[in-house]
Amino acid sequence: MFHHSTRMLVAGLCALAASVPAQPVLAAPAGGPPPPAPHTAARALQAQTLADLTTTMKGEAYAYAAYSLFAAEADRQGMSAVGKLFRSTAQTELNEHLHEAAALAGTVGSNAANLRQAISGETYEHQVMYRRFAEQARADGDLGAAKLFSEIAADEGRHRDAFRTALTAVTNGRGAVPAPTKADVVAVPAGLPKVKATRTRANLDTALHGEALAHAKYMLFAAHARQTGNTALARLWEGTAKVELHEHLAGEAVLTGLVRTTRENLRTAITGEHNEETTVYPGFAKRATGVGDTSAVGYFRNTAADEAKHAAAFQQALDQLR
Repeated sequence: MFHHSTRMLVAGLCALAASVPAQPVLAAPAGGPPPPAPHTAARALQAQTLADLTTTMKGEAYAYAAYSLFAAEADRQGMSAVGKLFRSTAQTELNEHLHEAAALAGTVGSNAANLRQAISGETYEHQVMYRRFAEQARADGDLGAAKLFSEIAADEGRHRDAFRTALTAVTNGRGAVPAPTKADVVAVPAGLPKVKATRTRANLDTALHGEALAHAKYMLFAAHARQTGNTALARLWEGTAKVELHEHLAGEAVLTGLVRTTRENLRTAITGEHNEETTVYPGFAKRATGVGDTSAVGYFRNTAADEAKHAAAFQQALDQLR
């Protein structure tokens, strides 16, 4: 997993904080390995453990997005081996670490439950989060960020409305599931931050993590929709996930200067992976041990071990570039 500034300590709830459905079902997105079976005792996990799993999913989703962007930059610089390393690590963060955390937390439920969860998150982002971020950026003189935040707020309102229509179709058969909107893909080249205020940078960090988590969750929801035979709903989830990742997160990544040179990206990744290996996941494991959530303890310890391997691989890649 990859840490970016306040990644694991971002204040407040993500717009799509994990809910715990009564009968969670987890399915893998197309092209990914099958996740472990759902944790049927998700409701028995203590509140702190569930909160730590939510934080974990937020971070792992962000790692997938960031490492994918780092891989593209390495490819642009002719460093194909580093690009391959970033890309394979990104897949581990998404298809193993995030999926396992989602299974433990019982994140994926019925199609209706998944839609209700998404409607809640999109409503918050549309009505509260992005509007507040836009107002604050405008007040701080970051007009480009204010414009982007306002545009995303409007998009999230449209996502909410599409999910509401889909929920009506799923629950009582009235109407049809809407077709997804097409993502306006944003390129993310290496570059410095394009905002100046500390508050804007913090809000961009929060937004990046929220969009990354939305993308990851929506792809899981899409897999479940396909598994239950609702291909129209799966297409809606997949299309919306692309908007969250390739349009919203990408636009925010440009403003925050997420992607730098490949050497800098490797150093950033090493720092984050080492922090998770030595501090973040051991801390989560210790808390889960204290409340008897043994399944989560094993997950956190195993993930910490994986992050140590990631840090070592990134360090080796950096050493070879010098």
